[in-house]
Amino acid sequence: MKAGAYALALAATLTGANAYWKGFNVQATLADGTCKSQADWENDFNKLQSLPGGFSSLRVYAASDCNTLANAVPAAVATGGQILVGVWTEDSDHFNAEKQALLSAVQQYGFGWVVAVSVGSEDLYRGDTTASTLASQIYDVRGMLSTVSGYTTDVQVGHVDTWTAWVDSANTAVIEAADFIGTDAYPYFQNTQANSIDAAYDLFWDAIQDVKDVVNSAHPGAWVWVTESGWPTSGSTENQAVPSVDNAQQYWKTVACSAFNSGHTFWYTLEDFSASPSFGVLDSNGNALYDLSC
Repeated sequence: MKAGAYALALAATLTGANAYWKGFNVQATLADGTCKSQADWENDFNKLQSLPGGFSSLRVYAASDCNTLANAVPAAVATGGQILVGVWTEDSDHFNAEKQALLSAVQQYGFGWVVAVSVGSEDLYRGDTTASTLASQIYDVRGMLSTVSGYTTDVQVGHVDTWTAWVDSANTAVIEAADFIGTDAYPYFQNTQANSIDAAYDLFWDAIQDVKDVVNSAHPGAWVWVTESGWPTSGSTENQAVPSVDNAQQYWKTVACSAFNSGHTFWYTLEDFSASPSFGVLDSNGNALYDLSC
């Protein structure tokens, strides 16, 4: 079965879109580069909840940087939101600070705000660590969380990386260690292929299916999540992939809507200010750049 057909078949078996976590990647800084306060994080959650489709969750990349969890967790609790937590793994002192920030947050607020915990983000793609080291860090964080009152194995601990990293057999140890496999897939960047917007749906779902096939062999039962994807509204053309509002709209209606209904999905990104290419779905005034309904 083609990967695109697989996604549609899976979606047809669901009882509703609310069966899955769905949200956006959100950075910890404002447009001017300053760190977000609790009020800023509450504003992010309120923006999410105002969008069509019932969004209430966001993904962050680090726990201690910018006091992310110290400010974002009370904001989540105040607004009824949830967080896919990122724990930065590089540099032992930084990793220990990240773990302490996460530990403090769950000790103070419990686990009700936690979607899951990603130990690292694209470390394997960048070549910044080894699979065995990263696997050990996943076990380390899971073990730390298990000491906190209220912890259950429903609190999933995994890792986020590119689909190309997951299908590399050198990284199997991370798949075996992870409760979930967060997958980043961008047809826009697959510029060695025919990657026009009309080809993007099949490119995306073929990549996800390739990861599922590897995971089903290495760690049967582990979930494959979509943790990043998107299409830019502006920026450079990558082979046949042209950034535009119209193309971002098409990608949303075809890929995003199918992903939200097929599994846990966090889109890239809510806002990215002056980045190029620009993947943000909201403008500088917090208004949607295109129709975000599904």
